Amino acid sequence: MKDKNYLPLYFAFTIVFGVLIGAFFNGNNSSNTLFAKKSSNEIKIKRLINYIQRDYVDSVDTEDLLDGAITQILGKLDPHSVYIPKENMQSFTENMQGNFVGIGVQFRMIKDSITVIQPIKGGPSIKAGIKAGDRILLANSDTLYGKKLSSNTIPKFLKGKSNTTIDLQVYRKSNDSLFTISLKRGKVAIKSVDVSYMINDTIGYIKLERFARTSYKEFKAALTKLQEKGMTDLVLDLRGNGGGYVDIATKIVDEFLEDGKLIVFTKDNKGTVDKWHATNRGAFEDGGLYVLMDQNSASASEIVAGALQDNDRGTTIGRRTFGKGLVQEELDLGDGSAVRLTIARYFTPTGRSIQKPYEKGKKRNYSRDLNNRIENGELLNKDSIKVVDSLQFITPKGKIVYGGGGIVPDVFVAVDTTSYLNTFYFNTIQNFAFDLVDANRKELSKNSLNSFIKNYDINKPYDAYLESINTTLKDSKKRYAKRFKPSKKVEKTIKDYLKATIASQIYGDDGFYRVIQSDDKMLQKVLELETNN
Repeated sequence: MKDKNYLPLYFAFTIVFGVLIGAFFNGNNSSNTLFAKKSSNEIKIKRLINYIQRDYVDSVDTEDLLDGAITQILGKLDPHSVYIPKENMQSFTENMQGNFVGIGVQFRMIKDSITVIQPIKGGPSIKAGIKAGDRILLANSDTLYGKKLSSNTIPKFLKGKSNTTIDLQVYRKSNDSLFTISLKRGKVAIKSVDVSYMINDTIGYIKLERFARTSYKEFKAALTKLQEKGMTDLVLDLRGNGGGYVDIATKIVDEFLEDGKLIVFTKDNKGTVDKWHATNRGAFEDGGLYVLMDQNSASASEIVAGALQDNDRGTTIGRRTFGKGLVQEELDLGDGSAVRLTIARYFTPTGRSIQKPYEKGKKRNYSRDLNNRIENGELLNKDSIKVVDSLQFITPKGKIVYGGGGIVPDVFVAVDTTSYLNTFYFNTIQNFAFDLVDANRKELSKNSLNSFIKNYDINKPYDAYLESINTTLKDSKKRYAKRFKPSKKVEKTIKDYLKATIASQIYGDDGFYRVIQSDDKMLQKVLELETNN
């Protein structure tokens, strides 16, 4: 009887193996004919399924077992071969395509209400007249206030099929009014370029969040606008950019490299090599270039950084990148789910592998890499970055670069340990900033962003913030009282983040980044390098 208890798991692994093999060999590649006819393996799997369904002593949720089994099978491979359940496919696809269908608002749950932080430019809500600060109380017949709704739950009430009508009951605090807005859901852009602006008269800045289908178009538009404003040097910020489509990454690199320069190449298990080269269409091949990167810059971000570094183009600044150099292909499993299976490796123009070392089936060790970097001091000291002399490569101009995982920057900038706030500060600042702006939105909105950055005095809001926290905790959580006597360094960080958060409530992402980057160590390094050149 004991052995029988393991039968569902055996069944799951067996059928998943068959599903994966079938998906791999019976996809769009007509040359793979292994399963074109029923094989003995297929017969075995079907026979086992029949046995389970007919004879197994307990009821078995085969779908649940399959999901878990697929995950475990892929877990025996590399760290980036993953299973995407059907319930997650929509959000995954939306993020990669760069748009979704909905009403188009940035929102937060403030107390018990869905509160609009900003309507998204070009989306249905802004066209319908929804404003920052509005509370969405009802969506059709669904009550959305007075409930503890999670951020993951709310979108299902607001998203839907394109051109479907949704009726929203809205409360507007500024004039104490309650009204209904009817609008049609439509495509809403997911920004790839978080912000772009001129740091000074000659240096432009673009922060790229991802490499989605729409990313190149956004990047190109931002690049053109900055050039029209007189930009001669560009800062491309790839910090925290986890990657995306390789063809989008190569298009962006192409803007910086001369015709014919190798950008990246891949190699599969058969030794087949595919190469991407620059064309003659680059619009910024001669301007100064700085690429900002950190330990969370991965995949396509590393292709960009590696291509530029290996071609002696520009200066990479920051910390060693993540080290994801494995190529995945998405394979449909037929029920709305999919697997992203690793099919090749990325290499930089000099021949460096981007991928950091891993052991198959040991994803836990792989996921600890960041912790290891913290513990060995790599985020604070360039000398702590472990490089392998045997993986040394030389660029055309004689610069030494290293393989073995990730891209080591030309100029190292340590992590700013004073810039981090714990979750408590983060959440309370968000709530306080919203209440402050919500009560003074009309007055605060009169100022331009530049005027806000230069003239807004954060000292009074900071004092009010500390007072609000201490008042809240006075009776109920005395044990936390000492946390609200910050050191001078922490005080500055809180003030900077508070001012940036207030700016984001008024001016959107532009406001947040422009304020928070006024003390950005990597941007300061760029200005230092520019001064010394």
